[in-house]
Amino acid sequence: MSIELNNIPSNKKVYFASDFHLGVPSKEESLKRELKIVRWMEQIKSDAHAIFFMGDIFDFWFEYKRAIPKGFIRFQGKLAELVDQNIPIYFFTGNHDMWMFDYFSTELGIPVFRKNEQFELNGKKFFIGHGDGLGSGDNMYKILKKIFANKICQWLFARIHPNLGMSIANIWSKNSRISSSKKEEKQFGEEEKLYTYSKTQEKIAHHDFYIYGHRHLPLDMSINETSRYINLGEWLNYCSYAEFDGQKLSLKYFEKK
Repeated sequence: MSIELNNIPSNKKVYFASDFHLGVPSKEESLKRELKIVRWMEQIKSDAHAIFFMGDIFDFWFEYKRAIPKGFIRFQGKLAELVDQNIPIYFFTGNHDMWMFDYFSTELGIPVFRKNEQFELNGKKFFIGHGDGLGSGDNMYKILKKIFANKICQWLFARIHPNLGMSIANIWSKNSRISSSKKEEKQFGEEEKLYTYSKTQEKIAHHDFYIYGHRHLPLDMSINETSRYINLGEWLNYCSYAEFDGQKLSLKYFEKK
């Protein structure tokens, strides 16, 4: 599926952000980060033509039929405010919040995407997704992802009372690699999996920009003379995001010290 967002006004921009991991490493630290994200959303709302949230916005998310995870209300309230101001918002699921179902689409009118998608913005072709499980390797994770995406497994987890289910999720989240809030990711240059995956995709069909999250590193790498790979980083350490002004795509940092 290809989605077009052309005719972007000269005074408007499209924003991309990923890997907020709201919920870790503690309630207090998560709230500080949430407030910073809300400040960023307040800052960009005046010139935002559209906003893309590229997965792992929550460190864990599961929607029961009549319950959602407690917390993150300031972020959700800001989403509602921006949607009510007719700013299109797009959500992509990540490996931490793949159990997003219809809450955001029905309550806020925010479409949720579960795989890579192609967008055309002002004539530029974008190939975007969270980035988990792409390319070679990570076979164990790919197996686990299929299990977590299985409808029967989701139905079984939904049978667990939310109090117990969220407790299990919190224990799992504390063991995630992002919960320590340390810069443990290493750049592997041209051996970056998402970079090599993008190069492979470029041989199939041209895209001006390949944008992902997941790797937790702000990266801007040239694939060829007309194509670039951008990784959005994360918000525990970098507070990085991408900004498209209709022609150029740039990595930016919010409240960088």
